[in-house]
Amino acid sequence: MEYLNSTIFSDIKTDSLHCKSYIYKTKYSMNLKYKPIIKKVNAFEAIRKEKNNSIDLLITSPPYNIGKEYETKKKFEKYLEPYEDFSIDIFNKLKNTGSLCWQVGNYVNKGEIIPLDIPFFDIFHKAGFKLRNRIIWHFQHGLHASKRFSGRYETILWFTKSDKYIFNLDAPGVRVPSKYPGKRNKKGKVTGNPLGKNPSDFMQITKQDWDKQIWEMPNVKANHPEKTIHPAQFPIELAQRCILALTNENNLILDPFCGTATSLICSNLHKRFSIGYENNSDYLKIAKKRIREVEKGTIKIRKLGKPIHVPKTTDKVAQIPFEWFQKKSIY
Repeated sequence: MEYLNSTIFSDIKTDSLHCKSYIYKTKYSMNLKYKPIIKKVNAFEAIRKEKNNSIDLLITSPPYNIGKEYETKKKFEKYLEPYEDFSIDIFNKLKNTGSLCWQVGNYVNKGEIIPLDIPFFDIFHKAGFKLRNRIIWHFQHGLHASKRFSGRYETILWFTKSDKYIFNLDAPGVRVPSKYPGKRNKKGKVTGNPLGKNPSDFMQITKQDWDKQIWEMPNVKANHPEKTIHPAQFPIELAQRCILALTNENNLILDPFCGTATSLICSNLHKRFSIGYENNSDYLKIAKKRIREVEKGTIKIRKLGKPIHVPKTTDKVAQIPFEWFQKKSIY
């Protein structure tokens, strides 16, 4: 993936101002030097064969133990048990400057939820990791709950192995347009950064986000261009920000639960080496197919920073159904 001239204005608008942003060519192509390696293996066993102090970033989203087709639901304590040793293995394999990005949601049992980032924080902290951010990934679509509020966010725990770690805040694609680019201090000096603002740990990437720690970007549902049959696929956009900020070119990235190879594709497009583990044959086939699509330049990717779609009032989906006028409603 090549960056276009950063002086070109994008179509992203913030408070009616055109903001400088990094735009990508619409055609993506494989960097053959960085072609991903995918292994059909058990992650808990395979990681022990990697060299110690060899990995720059481990980024993944593990099974949540909620009965998805790729997992067998267990008692909660049994589910967490293998991660005790796994966390130590990860610590040993990461370089001293390395990072871990662990993306999780909630464990649900008979309507009760347990935020998985809570027990996983304890596990990784005991292994020696240091938490730098608890990032909130907010999305607007998902299943509607009937006995609790509908869940619309998951978390990314960003840990480092030591106090000396890679953090490229100024890497292209990490910062986001400033909400108030013309803001000045009392002496009249501009307070912002021409490269954009820190996106915060609330993923609201498309408008004004590493300051608040909440990142808002669409989850991969029916109309998302990256959608496959995988029921819990995260977007390339999410992996991209972590990979650009926490690694350098030629670094090595590992995804031990790589699914359909989202993080591996992103690594390749940004000139990083990558290894993925996947134990499900169906997902492995899709992962290899998507990598071939990168080679051919036909991979479908949602552009980084593209504003989340807001329906117009004239769109049918935004209009109040006539049936509701015959019932009690809030409209």
